[in-house]
Amino acid sequence: MSFYSKFAGYYEQVFPFREEVWRFLKGYARSTHAVLDVGCGPGHYCGRFVREGFHATGIDLDEAMIAEAQRRYPEADFRCLDMRRVEEAGSGFGCIWSIGNVMAHLPADELAPFVSKIHELLDAGGYWIMQVMNWDALMSLREYDFPMRTIAADGSAATFHRRYASISSSSLRFTFSLRNEASALFEESVMLHPASRDRYCSLHEATGFLHEASFSDFSGNPLKSEPGTGMVLVFRKA
Repeated sequence: MSFYSKFAGYYEQVFPFREEVWRFLKGYARSTHAVLDVGCGPGHYCGRFVREGFHATGIDLDEAMIAEAQRRYPEADFRCLDMRRVEEAGSGFGCIWSIGNVMAHLPADELAPFVSKIHELLDAGGYWIMQVMNWDALMSLREYDFPMRTIAADGSAATFHRRYASISSSSLRFTFSLRNEASALFEESVMLHPASRDRYCSLHEATGFLHEASFSDFSGNPLKSEPGTGMVLVFRKA
């Protein structure tokens, strides 16, 4: 069973469409009519771009996610596709993004080939936006628990938990779960592969990207040194 099939009843509460993310992405896509979302989930941002007159393509490895995206936003182009085969999504994009820590699923030896493919898919002057955790702020720790969140589940309150364990410079174990008083409603565990900001930037610059900006979030705040904060990197194809 896919991630979305197991988590569908709670997904929108945990990962809702966020207006500030949309405004940030739109700011870099203002001069283009073709955009690509790598790891699109149920397709909300592609759907919004289509409403604004863009041609939007979204890819995701989860079949149920793609089925839901196609159901909600039939005017967009969605494909069930591994991000490592992103070149099959098309070409001629003016803006490509990957948000929600999707990039951290790529092991170190797969980062450079992926970045090279993104560069090839972009038109000259196009933007590539990636959001991951600020791994630099976590490297002094072995474990990290995110603040617990409470959401509604089956008519009662449930708590959403996220934890990083066995943190090293090359990998960590990410476990997330939804629990009520009696049991775990959902639990998943995956390996992630952190990289420093300097590592991401050097890989992109070696490919021909220009590093335009670094932020902690989509409101444009500067990077923070606190564990659990994010990192948004913006690159432009010369």
